Parts: sequence; structure tokens; C-alpha cells
Amino acid sequence: MSLLDMIGPVMIGPSSSHTAGACRLGLVAHHLLGEAPKRAKIGLHASFAKTGRGHGTHLALVAGVLGLMPDDPRLPRAIEEAAAAGFEYEFKNVDLGDVHPNTAHIELYGEEEKVTVQGSSTGGGVILVTVVQGLGVNFGASSPTVLLRYTDAVGMIARIASTVAADGVNIAALTCTRQTRGGQALLAIELDAALSPQALDFLDHWPDTNWVRLLPKLMDG
Repeated sequence: MSLLDMIGPVMIGPSSSHTAGACRLGLVAHHLLGEAPKRAKIGLHASFAKTGRGHGTHLALVAGVLGLMPDDPRLPRAIEEAAAAGFEYEFKNVDLGDVHPNTAHIELYGEEEKVTVQGSSTGGGVILVTVVQGLGVNFGASSPTVLLRYTDAVGMIARIASTVAADGVNIAALTCTRQTRGGQALLAIELDAALSPQALDFLDHWPDTNWVRLLPKLMDG
């Protein structure tokens, strides 16, 4: 049993699942956007929709997409922080089907980019990200994670794995989803350490690569 299991996460807010976890889901979208966020559309499913306001879920999601961590003292003032940054957002209740009741669907926009993230807060501040840019993934942001969207081609995963190994980093887990054979694919690689800027730049400049992001470790465990 870990210390997190016994006392819960370091956080500000009344609920680890509705506040700390929600904030981390927002942080995933923030880091994957790759530029300053300008506006967001956030769908709240089931328990998030029904009890979110009382548990600080709305504040936490806004704080996360702005880049604030769950223990940031500015989290209770996330609405004021958003106004000061000129950040616009809207919430709506949605039915996302047979998913965890604490699930949010985030569309985050910058000046040039848009990212979509769907994930669940599964308890104790732990999250599970299940959709990025419309394609299925499965990671918890408890270790550095590289996400690559690319055109499906023979040997692509092997080439990516070789680049990671050449950078001296070990792969802990990965998930890959493609739309169709030869279509768009998304690879999420959980790592023992962050890739170097040089390795990321190398991956980003492959002809078949459309989008590369490095998500930092967002929680212990």
C-alpha cells in the first residue's frame, strides 16, 4: 500500500476525484495543446455533471486547462485567473455512454491548435485518459508520456521504439489506435523518463508524423 492510498493526494479542494483528478484531466489538455489556451468547451458526464459544482469540479477543470496543479493556491480563484488571462470556457452536461461516472470531454483551443481529451477521474486523484484527438488511448499520466499522431505505415512503431531506445529511455507501456489501415494513427508511450528535446525534434520531423507532444508526469505512482 502506498502513502497515496493511505492519505490521498496533496491538493486543494473538497474531493480527490472531483477536484484533484479533474484538475489533472485539464492539465493533460493544457500540455497537449502546445500553446497558450484561449477557450474551452467541456462536457461533464454523469457524477461530474450532477455533483461537480458542489465538489469544485468546474473550478478544477478550468484551473487545469490554465496549467495550475491540484495543490496550487490559485485553484480556488480559477475563474478570476481565467478572466485575467482572457480565457473563455463553457460547460455542458453530456452522456458519454458506458464510461466512468467521473468523466469529462475537453475541447481546448489556442490561436492555432485544438486538442480534444476525454478521461476519467477514478478516485484518489488518479486519472485515466481514454481518448486524445478522437482516437483511443489508455494512460494515467503517472510517468512522462509521448503522444504521436502519424500516418499509419509499416514499421512505424518499431522506428519510434528504436528512437526512444537510442535516447536511453525505457518504454513502460504503450497503446496504439488507428482509424483505418494506412490512415491516421495515435501512439501513446509511457516512459521511465522524459525524452530529450533532440529525440522529440527528430520524431517531429519524420514525413509521416503529424503531431508530437511530451506530457510530463502529473502525479506520483
